[in-house]
Amino acid sequence: MGIRRPQPFPYALNSAVDVLLKQEFDGYRAKGELHPLLLTGNIPVKLFQNQELLNEWRSNFKGIRYYDPKLDATLFGAVDDVLAQDEKLAPLDYKSTGSAVAKVYDRFQLQMDIYTHLLERNGYQTMRKGFLAFYVVDKNNGFEDKLPFRKELHIIDTDTSYVPEVFAEAVSLLRQNTPPAHNQDCEHGKWLSSAKGF
Repeated sequence: MGIRRPQPFPYALNSAVDVLLKQEFDGYRAKGELHPLLLTGNIPVKLFQNQELLNEWRSNFKGIRYYDPKLDATLFGAVDDVLAQDEKLAPLDYKSTGSAVAKVYDRFQLQMDIYTHLLERNGYQTMRKGFLAFYVVDKNNGFEDKLPFRKELHIIDTDTSYVPEVFAEAVSLLRQNTPPAHNQDCEHGKWLSSAKGF
């Protein structure tokens, strides 16, 4: 028919890299040392030392969460890691990509803003920064059964001012009896409209 459903994002390799990086960062944490990526960036931070709590915050089934009594809803997210500077915390997220250039997408900004909001709602002071550890596949030096990466650390300012409003809108949307119309740019909406003719 010539109409195919939009393909999902292939996250299997990214998930594997995440697991390996968590193990690697945890190894440095256990030794009380900074990861080399943080050392090369000369960033005055340390790895968050409470491994048990970090494991909880990493869990997709628990994560770091905040219950909003006005909305009677819970916002939560699963962080990759957390950095500390004195008494202030900041989220650190691992990003692996096959693109030639590491790019900070809008959804990455939203992710860091929400993590910062959750940390603050749980009583922590934050740096109002988000750290993105990019692992970019190096396609210039061959394969040889290993996937070489180029490492980059990107630091972005975080803004939590809009997060409560976005969360309230999301809760309101999910509680509607009927879903809203697809955005004109939604690939799934386009697919559904085209497929209706068959």
